[in-house]
Amino acid sequence: MTRNKLTIYTDGGSRGNPGPAGIGAVILDKRGCVIEEISEYIGQATNNQAEYKALIAGLAKAKELGALELEVFLDSELVVKQLNREYRVKDKDLAPLFVQIYNISLGFKKIVFKHIFREKNELADKLVNKALDMAGK
Repeated sequence: MTRNKLTIYTDGGSRGNPGPAGIGAVILDKRGCVIEEISEYIGQATNNQAEYKALIAGLAKAKELGALELEVFLDSELVVKQLNREYRVKDKDLAPLFVQIYNISLGFKKIVFKHIFREKNELADKLVNKALDMAGK
């Protein structure tokens, strides 16, 4: 089933920085109904690496669902500013993740990255903590 326009909320976090890390993503259809949830333990990572990996997982799932347009919300202001080319990616470990996101995003007709406050990203945040708790971290 093709869903032209989807909304994605992503979050990544680590307990310790770096430390055990998890990712969470919630994908909604144009009516605002949750159609996919991603909650995954990713091993050792920094908070920023986890944020990027959560976004990669969300974008890959949206591509799988046949989305053409995306509105993506993240609570990491740094990552949003990097994705919107307001900040350069100076961290050598984040650069390949940025390139991966850039390459995936070429497959969409339109993609918009927006910063939101942590309180507005509750569901994705819960999925991160669920992944860490399930991994016993």
